[in-house]
Amino acid sequence: MPPMPTQPTLPFGDLPEPPPAAGPEPTPTPVPPPRRPPHGRTPLWSRLLGGVLAPWISLKLQPADGPQLDGRPVCYVLEDYGLSNALILDRACREAGLPSPLRPLPGDPLGRKRAYVALSRRNAGSTLERAASIATNKPPVPVKSHSDSLARLLQAHRADPGLDVQLVPVSIFVGRSPDKQSGWFSVLFSENWALVGRFRRLLAILLNGRDTQVQFAAPVSVRNLVDEADAEGIGAERTVRKISRVLRTHFHRIREAVIGPDLSTRRLLIDKVLASDQVREAIADQQRRDKRAGKRGDDAWKKAHEFAYEIAADYSHPVVRSVSFLLTSVWNRIYRGVLVHHLDLVKQAAPGHEVVYVPCHRSHMDYLLLSYLLYTRGIVPPHIVAGINLDLPVIGTLLRKGGAFYIRRSIRGSALYSAVLGEYVAQLVAGGYSLEYFIEGGRSRTGRLLQPKGGMLSMTVRAFLRQPTRPVLFQPVYIGYEKLMEGGSYLDELSGKPKESESILGLLLGIPKVLRSNYGQVVVNFGEPIPLSAMLAEHAPQWDGTPLPDEDRPDWLSATVDATAQKIQVHINRAADVNPVNLLALALLSTPKHAMGEADLLAQIALSKTLLTEVPYGERVTVTPHTPEQIVAHGQEIGLLSRTTHPLGDIIGVVDGEQAVLLSYFRNNVLHLFTSAGWIASCFQHNRRMPRRMVLRLGQLMYPFLQAELFLPWTQDEFAERLDRTIDVFVREGLLDIVDGSGASEEDGGILARNSGQSDEVFRLRAIGHALQQAFERYYIAISVLAKNGPGTLGAGQLESLCHLAAQRLSLLYAPAAPEFFDKSLFRGFIQKLKELGLVWPDENSKLVFDERLTTWARDAKIILGRELRHTIEKISPEALPEG
Repeated sequence: MPPMPTQPTLPFGDLPEPPPAAGPEPTPTPVPPPRRPPHGRTPLWSRLLGGVLAPWISLKLQPADGPQLDGRPVCYVLEDYGLSNALILDRACREAGLPSPLRPLPGDPLGRKRAYVALSRRNAGSTLERAASIATNKPPVPVKSHSDSLARLLQAHRADPGLDVQLVPVSIFVGRSPDKQSGWFSVLFSENWALVGRFRRLLAILLNGRDTQVQFAAPVSVRNLVDEADAEGIGAERTVRKISRVLRTHFHRIREAVIGPDLSTRRLLIDKVLASDQVREAIADQQRRDKRAGKRGDDAWKKAHEFAYEIAADYSHPVVRSVSFLLTSVWNRIYRGVLVHHLDLVKQAAPGHEVVYVPCHRSHMDYLLLSYLLYTRGIVPPHIVAGINLDLPVIGTLLRKGGAFYIRRSIRGSALYSAVLGEYVAQLVAGGYSLEYFIEGGRSRTGRLLQPKGGMLSMTVRAFLRQPTRPVLFQPVYIGYEKLMEGGSYLDELSGKPKESESILGLLLGIPKVLRSNYGQVVVNFGEPIPLSAMLAEHAPQWDGTPLPDEDRPDWLSATVDATAQKIQVHINRAADVNPVNLLALALLSTPKHAMGEADLLAQIALSKTLLTEVPYGERVTVTPHTPEQIVAHGQEIGLLSRTTHPLGDIIGVVDGEQAVLLSYFRNNVLHLFTSAGWIASCFQHNRRMPRRMVLRLGQLMYPFLQAELFLPWTQDEFAERLDRTIDVFVREGLLDIVDGSGASEEDGGILARNSGQSDEVFRLRAIGHALQQAFERYYIAISVLAKNGPGTLGAGQLESLCHLAAQRLSLLYAPAAPEFFDKSLFRGFIQKLKELGLVWPDENSKLVFDERLTTWARDAKIILGRELRHTIEKISPEALPEG
């Protein structure tokens, strides 16, 4: 059974806690005597019915030994009346050693010969009863706002100053945990928000009674509540209503924590969206446009209605529970384990917040995996933003009932659709529903985090600013795979083939292959949460917390959204997991034939793990505990590696070229973790000696570009300090030596030197630097193309296209490169960073101009590239075709 959420304290606001007893404190005893059930017998009818019910009920108590009582009389409070609830409560009290609720309190202040009250009845004031009273000319059945028994209990306290009863709220849930069920049919009768009738309750007990949970809240003194109400001058009627309201809030929060919020009001939510001022104004604008175009006036409202139903989720608790059964068997079949880290920290930070889960997007499995893990660990599944392309027959409906709501890939040009979507998100945020979306916009095909898109993030921030009542918490999530289900389609797309559209036929045809495959292990790491309030305090200090109308777009809004998006990506990277496939990819892809001698491969893996341990990236980064030998064996087990036996030592290699391309995906997952080691190793690819101070200075020079590309968390000075620590590790591992050099001063920090020739140390150093080397080659391509064309010649778009062509050509002429080597978006990011640093800037014709500062930067940077490579890049750098 998944762990239950922390027991919330009954929220009695400013009502006081019970005062300490007067007089000297009693002497504590090391081990308190166990509580025993009170003497006396419960009514005969309860014993008989309890015996009938006993075989069908198995209880889990929260807390296990019940609330801590101090000897005063106890009155239990239930959410609603019901014979089964009374019998379950009596059994729970007996198991916990508590007084029976079916025996009267001393003096019977309730007047009902029992010690429990309930806030409502299942049929109290029902529509049918009111209709019957009208038909028979009888007085209408009143709709009660509180319990008569509770009112009598409070009145008894006012009449008898010596009376002091403890109220203990008790929540009962029949059928919550999915891993305890024996059949799919029982899901239909699991606990939900509906107030069910007797027959349905009976079926629920028969099917799910062995998974019954009883949660006791901390006791509260009725005497204190009455005294406080009298001191405030609150009358008897208002006191009852106030306490009833607080109790209902408590039960609502407990139910929401255990089974999730009441999401069965899709139609009502859509009605609220369509009735909002923003959507009504957008409908009116659309009607005016339609009128000018000769269309009917009601078409705009119908279109808005269609948009709302196209977007809205239709959460169904039974469906979620049913799918959880299916997914449990699927995960066990295709994965060799799903590990979750730092979820306990999420549970600590989440209460009282609107939580927005923002995971990296690697696979379609991300949607299902995160919701499943949250659900099975007692956390409400979020509403998930999904692309409209996933709204397939059957599958789309299941996802929608699991909390997915669909949006179009582009909403530009449709003000009405934008208004409906924005209002729907605002209603979810205001209602306290957790959200999940991928700020990268789509799945990464290269394994790197993509530059974030701020659309959904902006809607979330604006929704909070419009109604800043519940603080928003962004929760980054890293999801790491060892094999991808979409690996084949990613290969096709990277080779230039168009992306295939999702279809129900393609999904059905792919299921048998998926179920026969071994996809290794999955790790889900929860990163450090990001409070929106902190981002607003940093980037919008002028906002004073007052609500902003939806049409307001303050100057700081865009900057706040962009900064939040970048920070989310940084925090995702700071929660990365390093699995065996990541380490194998880092090592094997550094060689021309993607193969190593077994001893060399084991040493390279050990070096990578040492660097991660000696210079840790962040507290939430996790690393596989397996030894290098176990990692190699695992790679063979999941079909990534082949072993070639040889008299001089076995050769371990990637099974084929396609797997090598896919391995670059997993190398890129963790490339950011090795930035400092990769930079130092790159400095010695073509230089045998360098002053330590030069390594640090050039590292600071290159860092802004690496930071933008890999979402690194440090400042330039912090990166230099990290480089210094990494150099110490390289020296301890024998990869570098500190030597005396003529002309080197103390300010240089000594001369660093690698071994000459082709020693094992040189081999390992080259392997560490290989992955980052291609980034520096891209940077040099951009500088070379700029220099060859001269200032004021190329626009940013032209430069990006020419760099893309040059990188493709270099890959064909010089050596095969990873697919992202000629990715236009990476060149676009580099050009943008050049602008931000003032190394290039647009002239009045939007052409990029530069001066000697760019030349100086390039002269310093090219020291890490070999002469032959630099010459090749300069030779293939294209010139722009003359305009006209």
